[in-house]
Amino acid sequence: MVNKDKLIFDNVLELVGNTPLVKLNTIFSGAPGAFIAKLECFNPGHSSKDRIALHIIEDAEKKGILKPGDTIIETTSGNTGFSIAMVSIIKGYKCVLAVSSKSSLDKIDMLKSMGAKVYVCPAHVNADDPRSYYEVAKRLHKEIKGSVYINQYFNSLNTEAHYKSTGPELWQQTQGKITHLVACSGTGGTISGTAKYLKEQNPDIKIIGVDAYGSVLKKYHETREFDSNEIYPYRIEGLGKNLIPTATDFDSIDEFIKVTDDESAHTARELAHTEGLFAGYTSGAVVQAVKQLNQKNTFKPTDLVVLIFPDHGSRYMSKVFNDQWMKDQGFFDKKSEAVAQGIEFIK
Repeated sequence: MVNKDKLIFDNVLELVGNTPLVKLNTIFSGAPGAFIAKLECFNPGHSSKDRIALHIIEDAEKKGILKPGDTIIETTSGNTGFSIAMVSIIKGYKCVLAVSSKSSLDKIDMLKSMGAKVYVCPAHVNADDPRSYYEVAKRLHKEIKGSVYINQYFNSLNTEAHYKSTGPELWQQTQGKITHLVACSGTGGTISGTAKYLKEQNPDIKIIGVDAYGSVLKKYHETREFDSNEIYPYRIEGLGKNLIPTATDFDSIDEFIKVTDDESAHTARELAHTEGLFAGYTSGAVVQAVKQLNQKNTFKPTDLVVLIFPDHGSRYMSKVFNDQWMKDQGFFDKKSEAVAQGIEFIK
């Protein structure tokens, strides 16, 4: 947690947490209520996953599970891997990551740059398929002596990290005035831990989870039944799941809303053009969800709505912010062609 009075920090890990809140002034223009973004890209590893990486690893150290020279293994869509690699460098651990093929090339290159050994696994296979990144990570854990499998999807410390940091920060930063939290749900740690803390302060705070089409979370929340028919390929990284993560406390979430790949991508681009915020794909998804909620007249003028922006747009240069990728996905049509800001080469 950042000590605001400190001017020189011992290492980058001291910069984790206390990320700023910024008012969204343009993108929700005319909608009732105040809309505030919590910018998790201000963490040193540029995402909210710094919080869980540091918390889980330090907990493992305290319990004697991690020893100097050990290898940390994890499954990741990219951001958690970067955070674990960053913490591993400072603390002297080796890092092995099983990554979904859905992760952008930018993210995979960054993981390699941080010294991690990366295994890229096919995204569109069942969770119990031996090629899935869950099963690959389990196999590597068995094969590599002196390894610890973080297992973020089923690790309650994922939730605890946000209960101890993100939740208290939001309550303090909004002076207890927050009425709604809107956050993407993947592993569920961010939304569940933050929700638990906030609802302990004020049970009336509404918690809204954002899910992807092709994911099972919304249906499971409503029925408490896993429906494999909900599963089909989608492109958003770090949002939704094809299994039920035990890190998700479904009872703390009031409702889920689903967003599409293409609308989330366009909204991420719109954020840059309207608010000057170069945020990631899931940030576009959470803003798109609030747009849809505004269409349903969800909020009142007195509401203070906080949206968690999980990471930075630089991690999606080969995807959301790449015109060719957008075109290849069919995200550009007659109504939404690329806004071409011409690049002129002076010779």
